[in-house]
Amino acid sequence: MKQDLIVILDLGSTQNTVIAREIRELGVYSEIHPHDITANELKSFDNLKGIILNGGENRVVNGQEVEICPDLYDLGCPMISIDYPQSKCESKFSTLPTQEELKNFILKECNAEANWNMKNFIEDQVERIRQQVGDKKVLLALSGGVDSSVVAAMLIKAIGQQLVCVHVNHGLMRKNESESVVKVFRDELHANLIYVDASERFLGKLEGVSDPEQKRKIIGSEFIRVFEEEARKLEGIDFLGQGTIYPDIIESGTKTAKMVKSHHNVGGLPEDLKFELVEPLKQLFKDEVRACGVELGLPHDMVYRQPFPGPGLGVRCLGAITRDRLEAVRESDAILREEFAKTGLDKKVWQYFTVVPDFKSVGMKNHARVFEYMVIIRAINTVDAMTASIEKVDWDVLERITERILTEVSNVNRVCYDMSPKPPATIEFE
Repeated sequence: MKQDLIVILDLGSTQNTVIAREIRELGVYSEIHPHDITANELKSFDNLKGIILNGGENRVVNGQEVEICPDLYDLGCPMISIDYPQSKCESKFSTLPTQEELKNFILKECNAEANWNMKNFIEDQVERIRQQVGDKKVLLALSGGVDSSVVAAMLIKAIGQQLVCVHVNHGLMRKNESESVVKVFRDELHANLIYVDASERFLGKLEGVSDPEQKRKIIGSEFIRVFEEEARKLEGIDFLGQGTIYPDIIESGTKTAKMVKSHHNVGGLPEDLKFELVEPLKQLFKDEVRACGVELGLPHDMVYRQPFPGPGLGVRCLGAITRDRLEAVRESDAILREEFAKTGLDKKVWQYFTVVPDFKSVGMKNHARVFEYMVIIRAINTVDAMTASIEKVDWDVLERITERILTEVSNVNRVCYDMSPKPPATIEFE
């Protein structure tokens, strides 16, 4: 079933995602697009019912205020504007419209049908994938995380054996992560899975690199190179499947929003990419991705597993990666996950992990002065990964985790707990 669509044009607002989510909660599908989209591009959208011109504090780019193409007003489509002084719309708002005002515009003025749900979304994406891919093959990076798992399930539903999954062990995985991915996908789900151990290759490329953005882009680019090498061994690979979701795109920067950080599947792609991208989840928020996975029939534990960044522990071993600190991150993270599972916090807390900074502090071990690393614990809760609050972990639990880390993890003499919400902090440290 084709779903009715409301388009939000980004004219510098910081509230695009808020409005998009409110519209989806009304049961109507919404997408966010750049301000300079053309009338012809909008005409090509199926079931376009209305347009929201969403201005805001970032409307000035390179000294000029952004504007829409004038011919958009001639589309004959219901249109309202928010905080956009140049607007020619009859309905203008200087602040966000109320929920009732938004509902009236969407359901009455636009006459949009409240038919957006995960079942219909999946049917729509499956048809789009089939039209895009045809009889060709798709290569998918299967990390085993939520996003890549849901994309894999979506692609299997759409094109079956035309999907080739590749799991790359880049040496930056969590403890026993690669073994688990192979077991679940190859042995239990019978996916067409290729396993590549490229850990030494990645660590060599990252040696001495301390800038977080450079690390992310090296990891992203190297991922593509590995896929290209695997693709050359196969026939008919023209597409690259990606688990890009909407927060990835927002945080990697838009025409009117500054970059928070690049994501390996957005900012790290090389300019000479030889594949066409297939990104069926790129308009979904994290909670919607999970709902999509449940609708696709994926196991609950897989859909609700811990989020894990594409660059893996590479952005949790802060600064230039060293093998001793990388191992400290891996082992301390395993301890944290074990202890959270024992207390049920693994089912309550959205994301939790450890990081190890690239500096040492003084301490005492065996009656001697030592300089060793610290481990920082982070545990946060969120709905859409755009904002996050801190989990108030019981002191007894923290003390037990601290004791284990100080006893079992080499080269560590200090454990800290991160109390910073998002914003101003981001979920990850790099």
